[in-house]
Amino acid sequence: MSRPPATQYSISLRVTLDNVPGVLGRLATAIGEAGGNIFAVDSFVAKGSIVDREIVVNCRSVEHQTEVVDAVRETPGITLDDWWDRTFRMHEGGKIEVLPLCPVGDQEDLSMAYTPGVARVCMAIANDESLADELTIRKNTVAIVSDGTAVLGLGNIGPKGAMPVMEGKALLFKEFGGVDAFPICLDVSTPEEIIETVVRLAPTFGGINLEDIAAPGAFLVEEALKELLDIPVFHDDQHGTAVVCLAALQNALRITGKRMEDLAIVISGVGAAGVAIGKILLGAGATGIVGVDSKGAVYDGRDGLNKWKQWFAEHTNLGRKQGSLSNVISGADVFIGVSAPDVLTVDDVKAMNSDAIVFAMANPDPEISPELVEGLVRVIGTGRSDYPNQINNVLAFPGIFRGALDARATDITENMKLAAAKAIAESVTDEQLCETFIMPSVFDKSVSQRVAVAVAAAAVADGVCRA
Repeated sequence: MSRPPATQYSISLRVTLDNVPGVLGRLATAIGEAGGNIFAVDSFVAKGSIVDREIVVNCRSVEHQTEVVDAVRETPGITLDDWWDRTFRMHEGGKIEVLPLCPVGDQEDLSMAYTPGVARVCMAIANDESLADELTIRKNTVAIVSDGTAVLGLGNIGPKGAMPVMEGKALLFKEFGGVDAFPICLDVSTPEEIIETVVRLAPTFGGINLEDIAAPGAFLVEEALKELLDIPVFHDDQHGTAVVCLAALQNALRITGKRMEDLAIVISGVGAAGVAIGKILLGAGATGIVGVDSKGAVYDGRDGLNKWKQWFAEHTNLGRKQGSLSNVISGADVFIGVSAPDVLTVDDVKAMNSDAIVFAMANPDPEISPELVEGLVRVIGTGRSDYPNQINNVLAFPGIFRGALDARATDITENMKLAAAKAIAESVTDEQLCETFIMPSVFDKSVSQRVAVAVAAAAVADGVCRA
């Protein structure tokens, strides 16, 4: 199935047109025949016999961009002056910057912001380190830490390759949670090196968001840092994914009328995200969970399980089902995919129970294309923005850290995660809820505010606040 034109492959074309009837029409036709989708016309300047225009065109791929550009070049009456990939242009120079919060316009300002006045604040903190939470950036700053070993669906691309993702994460923290976050991409070789480095960096930050670290190292790093540090440590690939998945499932159950404790759930992918999803679903009352990895169903007694998969095996698949995904999917109510493209077939879906719920969350290509199961399932969600029911971590992590920072939490507990999921789910009203709208818009900033309030309250209830 051919990928439709999309914004992530959009290009801007700066063109000069002969100022005569029909030229603009020829340009639009040439772009359309090449498969491009005109998304916007950003400027229009008439200069006598010519017209300058800037046109945005969505394409399918890098190769398709070239095809569209060639078609424009060959159109009579058109001169292509320049073109650029809009995604790369957005990333030029990075996506974040540091801005001052106070003026330094004269000697008086300088004497308070820096020497000699700053010495008074330094000594106050030296005498009472808890004041650093109020008098430094620790109050509102999170480190986004990655070694670049498991970046999106790209794999191990290294710390520099990971930087655009971590910058993007920082952008989302600020935009949706008002949290200042900074990318820390580490050139390390082992999980132990990550742990040691983060411990040394921790005095600067009020929280640690771990990102795109390959399993099982990700588990080891998070466990160790949670033990060693007195600030929140949160591996978003695990727990952010788990929170939004639970929220989506809670709202899907509002539609189907099924109960969490009655569900037969199959999770495809038992890595960092899959284990965390299993854990949060168990905490929410699910009992009938079976996980499947590349070697088949996970069960207690299967050879080759690491510590974290062994925990998963001991708490799920009580019937000890074995075999491939197709062997265990029959009779399932829910499929949750955090694995790889196209692992779920139409026949697998047909073997599920009526009113089936499918969350095919692999990115950029889901476990099954929604078009293939139209009419076969009651609710389908993906991780993509070009389908309904996007199950996206941005609904979770900004509000979770906002609430944790506001409460001066030392940890992010299971109850705080459950509270976040409930707040996300309840952001969809009964009037809004339907098969194609089970999750609030990722652009609804009130969701992060509700999540923050719920998480802070849960932190207080769990007794994990420094103040």
